[in-house]
Amino acid sequence: MNTCPITYQPCEGRYSIQGLKQLSPRLTHLHPLAYTAEEQLREAAARAPRMSIQGVQPKLSARLSISNNQFKIVTSRGRYVLKPQNPQFAELPENEDLSMRLAKAAGINIPLHGLIYAKDDSLTYFIRRFDRIGRNRKVAVEDFTQLMGLGRDTKYDGSMEKVAAVIERFCTFPAIDKIRLFHLALVNFLLGNEDMHLKNFSLITRKERVELAPAYDIVNTTIVLAKPQEEIALPIKGKKRKLTRSLLVDYFGRERLGLSSAAVTMVLGRLEAAFAEWERLIDVSFLDTMRKQKYRDVFHSRRTILMAG
Repeated sequence: MNTCPITYQPCEGRYSIQGLKQLSPRLTHLHPLAYTAEEQLREAAARAPRMSIQGVQPKLSARLSISNNQFKIVTSRGRYVLKPQNPQFAELPENEDLSMRLAKAAGINIPLHGLIYAKDDSLTYFIRRFDRIGRNRKVAVEDFTQLMGLGRDTKYDGSMEKVAAVIERFCTFPAIDKIRLFHLALVNFLLGNEDMHLKNFSLITRKERVELAPAYDIVNTTIVLAKPQEEIALPIKGKKRKLTRSLLVDYFGRERLGLSSAAVTMVLGRLEAAFAEWERLIDVSFLDTMRKQKYRDVFHSRRTILMAG
């Protein structure tokens, strides 16, 4: 019995029926991506100058061809982003897929995502773009560097307090989105995501409502980096490491965001209720045994800090 890389459910083939139906109700099977991991890296490098989604991690734009039962790499109008294996950092697709899955289990709004097999049997991470509707329509999405009037190279030149200020200034219902921000900040801390910079926060406008966009680019960077020096990318009260429950909950949640005790308790309760599922998901994930244990170690140590008291 195999594990479906889209749903983590047991399956007889490579994908479960439920996983295929998540991609499309008309999909009955899925052929391997027609590129090896190495070929995907070359394609990403060749297409990078023409693609706006290209970041530090190699990425490709793709569409799902139902008639061919396969993802097709495209230069424009892609509905999915693909991230292949990275020769510099082992198992990044598996790491990101698991991290996003854990965030969703804790109640964070996450786009459809998963893993697919390439023709060399390597796993590629996919995520559906939330800034597209139909074939050609774009949804208004701006990341926080844009909203703060900063350039691409200044994505670390901010703080969580400044992220909160953007929400207060632009969101239609800032009280709701400040709860979401608090929730996401705690999840990123628990999952060891030290790279949640300004470009990884976005606002989306739908039906004249401006709100936090679905979360993306959540990765446990703590187990990727050889000697991590920080715990978060954007400081809270000037601190990026040795964070405490007091700093995260009392200062950032209650004082800076102005959340009520009921809101704080609700968020902490949702996290605690998800921990058993997190253990299960880590166990059935596609990380190797060593990285599964490292992932658990980070989560357990951060949980001890956050849930103390």
